[in-house]
Amino acid sequence: MAEAGGGPVRLRAVLANREFQALFAAQLLSVVGDQLARVALSVLVYQRTASAGWTAVTYGLTYLPDLVSGPLLSGLADRYPRRAVMVATDLARAALVGVMAVPDLPLWVAAVLLVLVQALGAPHGAARGATLAAALTGDRYVLGVAVQDVVVQSSQVLGFATGGLVVAGLGVGEGLLLDAGTFLVSAVLVRLGVRARPAAHLATATSTGAAAWSWWNSLRTGLRLVLGDRRLRALLGLACVAGCYVVVEGLAVPYADEIGEGTAAVGLLLAANPAGTVVGTVLVARLDPRLRVRLMGPLAVAACAVLLLCAARPGLVLTVVLWALSGAASGYHVVARTLFVRLVPDEHRGQCLGLAATALRTAQGGGIVLAGLAATATSAAFVIAAAGGLGVLGALLATSAWRRANSS
Repeated sequence: MAEAGGGPVRLRAVLANREFQALFAAQLLSVVGDQLARVALSVLVYQRTASAGWTAVTYGLTYLPDLVSGPLLSGLADRYPRRAVMVATDLARAALVGVMAVPDLPLWVAAVLLVLVQALGAPHGAARGATLAAALTGDRYVLGVAVQDVVVQSSQVLGFATGGLVVAGLGVGEGLLLDAGTFLVSAVLVRLGVRARPAAHLATATSTGAAAWSWWNSLRTGLRLVLGDRRLRALLGLACVAGCYVVVEGLAVPYADEIGEGTAAVGLLLAANPAGTVVGTVLVARLDPRLRVRLMGPLAVAACAVLLLCAARPGLVLTVVLWALSGAASGYHVVARTLFVRLVPDEHRGQCLGLAATALRTAQGGGIVLAGLAATATSAAFVIAAAGGLGVLGALLATSAWRRANSS
């Protein structure tokens, strides 16, 4: 994974890449736009219904499309030129959000439109991820992924914060129009900054005589690749360990109450993990390539192991430290993801990335839901510690599988 020439890759070498600049800015706008749309719709629903329950249900619906669109739509990033997929999905999302801004639009129509907006994020993300792997070679790709991961963490917070301010200052309709504008600007950035490349599947089919692309063939081939390759299975297992340590996000409120802290402490607890993730991702990306691969498994174990101490209900300061350390150790994801992308053939990269993203999202969402249900029967502190223990076991099994796959 080291770059030709022997020296370490510097951040400015990545930032100087024109395609990376376009993809970086487009992703920032897309994530901020997604969060802004969620905030605006939540406000709209609450204004119309005055129901916290309907507001929560509507917000939760925005996460469901990923579970379907990941497997079914990510293959479009292999079937069509990836730049065209990104531009088309950005333009489509801009149009859908623009319709959402129509005054007095029925709430169910607005909800359906937002679900479609979220669903289009799957082929866009798959095309962006595959394009980044083509634009950055060697260790520059690892550093580029790390930078984008930091952007996602930061822009999600930025999107929520600015979304609330924008909607409060301009109104729901104007906020949605601004959101549509972010997708339009993203489309322009991608069109002007990303090099045109032929469709990956078309290029392969032409040279090998492969069968014509279809949704079913793409999905079946992607599943066969991911589940049939022991290395890819192990990497996916390491990634899905996140479903265990992410439970702290869902249990921050009851946990704060159990350690005798108020609402103000919840913000600190929720900020600890993503803050640690930002730091850990940057540090892991700067390690020697061989060292970070060796540390991938131990870091996955550590991300869960530190949560075992939550069983003792330590005070706020120590808990914040523990959750931040868990986030820092989760920086191993940048290694697992870059290895996964490199092991997948380019002509199926979009589909496989979509499947991996769906598995990760399912593990995270399922982990939070199950932890919440378990916490109704016992303490949040016990559930967090138990999730940490399960995560340690899962990380050890996935690490062992990775080592066996690479030793044979």
